[in-house]
Amino acid sequence: MFPHTVETERLRLERLTTDDTRALYEHTRAGAPHIDEITRHVGWEPHATPKATHDFVTAMEEGWEKRENATYVVRTREGEPLAGEVGGTTGLGFEWDRRRGTLGLWLREPLWGRGYSGERAGALLELAFEHLSLEVVAVTHDPENEQSRRAIEKYVDRFGGRREGTERNALANPDGSVGDAVRYSVSCEEWCEATGGDEDDGTAVTFHWD
Repeated sequence: MFPHTVETERLRLERLTTDDTRALYEHTRAGAPHIDEITRHVGWEPHATPKATHDFVTAMEEGWEKRENATYVVRTREGEPLAGEVGGTTGLGFEWDRRRGTLGLWLREPLWGRGYSGERAGALLELAFEHLSLEVVAVTHDPENEQSRRAIEKYVDRFGGRREGTERNALANPDGSVGDAVRYSVSCEEWCEATGGDEDDGTAVTFHWD
């Protein structure tokens, strides 16, 4: 149902599998470079053991098979920083009864501030609306995460979406506390109007289902 690979001008998104566990652990483990900055505003903590990474990957694989999520490893292409390495993960979670998806992303620090978030969002929005018949795709960020705010506002505006507001107690933290989240969404109608409803929106995207 979901493409195993998604390619853009500078990125290659590959289905996350257990083959990626070891490499992923090296960048999500406690003590990994910039891991405290990476996890400051997300709903997971640095992984204490390889088993924690394995459990995460296994859960994402099960979600893929159940059509609950489509999770990808982010890799930059030749000529970009960290070319070919695990650069982070991204994906879509699904609420099929509401025809709605939710975007997620984290990236290693060398990939910050280069526009990769928006490039990846454009590809996943095209997947959601052109191939999966979703009607709305949402994304949220921690109110204190200014970097995510800037990146999200840029691509949401580009694709005709809107800021919906602040959801109270929307984020569950690993320590059991909860926090607010700023929510944005893009509808299929807004996306079609912004892009012309085709792939000629400035980013060539290729999907591979095998």
